[in-house]
Amino acid sequence: MDLAALEARITRLEDIEAIKKLKAIYCDICDDMHNPDRIGALFAPDGIWESPDFGKAVGPQAVRELFQNFQKMFSFSQHNIMNPIIDVDGNRATAQWYIAGPWDQTEGDRKTWMTLRYNDDYLKINGEWKYQHLRVVLRMLEDR
Repeated sequence: MDLAALEARITRLEDIEAIKKLKAIYCDICDDMHNPDRIGALFAPDGIWESPDFGKAVGPQAVRELFQNFQKMFSFSQHNIMNPIIDVDGNRATAQWYIAGPWDQTEGDRKTWMTLRYNDDYLKINGEWKYQHLRVVLRMLEDR
């Protein structure tokens, strides 16, 4: 194997690990009471957070405002992320993830268990991976 091919393989593996870390930080922010002060930095300038069940926001400031609303909706969440399928193509990447966990909803003090799927597009900006388009689809909602 030549040096250029080895370097490309290592770069791809580093990119995959960086995307996993980005998702882990995203989950930490969500479980930090959907902290609006931390979330915007994870998104590209025109990045999108979108869910048919929870809303849509375009740009870091709109995502921040969406997370302020989530703070009013949820008093607790535990994002248990799993089964990543990550494809990297230069400075762009896609991934699919599954998530399962408990949420406490403030309305009616309702405690639920949700499973969801994320379908994400990423963009590498100045060497750092950001969300270009984060899509989340609710798969199951059950009272616990």
